[in-house]
Amino acid sequence: MKKLFLRTEPLSGKFYRPFTLIELLVVIAIIYNP
Repeated sequence: MKKLFLRTEPLSGKFYRPFTLIELLVVIAIIYNP
């Protein structure tokens, strides 16, 4: 979990911007999955 959250941090800024939203949704889905 923490690794995913760390990944969402702006490492490459511009490169990671579109991916951060996708990964955030994935993290939320994992958290709310039964």
